[in-house]
Amino acid sequence: MEHNGYIDLQVNGYGGVDFNDPAVQPGQIHAAVRHLRKDGTAKILATVITAAPEQMVACLQNLVAARNLDSLTKEVIAGVHVEGPFISSQKGYAGAHPLAAVCQSDCDLAKRFLAAGDGLVRLFTLAPESDPGGKVTRFLTEQNVLVAAGHTNASLAELMVCIDQGLSLFTHLGNGCPMHMHRHDNIIQRALSLHRHLHYGLIADGVHLPLFMLRNIIELAGIERCFIVTDAMAAAGLGPGRYTLGCQTVEVDETQVAWSEDRSHFVGSAATMCRCADNLKTAGFSQDEVSALTIHHPARLIGANRINQIKEKGGSST
Repeated sequence: MEHNGYIDLQVNGYGGVDFNDPAVQPGQIHAAVRHLRKDGTAKILATVITAAPEQMVACLQNLVAARNLDSLTKEVIAGVHVEGPFISSQKGYAGAHPLAAVCQSDCDLAKRFLAAGDGLVRLFTLAPESDPGGKVTRFLTEQNVLVAAGHTNASLAELMVCIDQGLSLFTHLGNGCPMHMHRHDNIIQRALSLHRHLHYGLIADGVHLPLFMLRNIIELAGIERCFIVTDAMAAAGLGPGRYTLGCQTVEVDETQVAWSEDRSHFVGSAATMCRCADNLKTAGFSQDEVSALTIHHPARLIGANRINQIKEKGGSST
């Protein structure tokens, strides 16, 4: 790393700037990355979530343009995380993603996103049940893009099919799913049963996951299989108020929780990585373990030869 600090693989916006606004300007993106650096984050994957394809393409192009114009933006934005639109349309699983824009996996659309990202797309989250036979998963893996399951209610068989085609991560495990599910056969338990094959992103803001559950997951999966993300949106680094995530209005309350307007679900997070690190210490993790979860493990995942390294450590069900 050129700069010693946290590495966050899921940042939708920061410091009042929404990366999912197609009208965002390079100067605003520069302000966001400057704020990230001030708050201790060295590198991120700027995250573009489900929207109409034209809007997602515009947001990807904005990030490419901003990096090309500014050295700090280029240094901090190590790449892009495309989260959706190939996710579950089942009630509760889409989370904050607009259902009207959710669609089945499509290679041509995936190619369009990669082209708009101009080589910057490093991580792509999809629902395995939206990708029959894992065709898009395989295509993305062949383009050296990490593929994660997320916003999904995939069966074990569907998860394993995509693992065989290159799927190696799970996005914000324990979130992007409904409040009420089967007490035994649910997506959290299915995903954890595959801990020899997957790495898990976990939101450590203390809101998305109770800290005891965060610790349970890490102990079961193995700390070497986990990494921390903020899922930050424009409110991160600021205080309570009204913000946006794409076409949505987000209400951030006095406790720094980011809510949909109707208070039915969270919409990203207002957390910083510093806050997440403090929460990990509160949960009983040592400083070395905190550094592993917030710096070393995410760095390894987006580093050189990352997909081959993951596969060598058991990233296939065969």
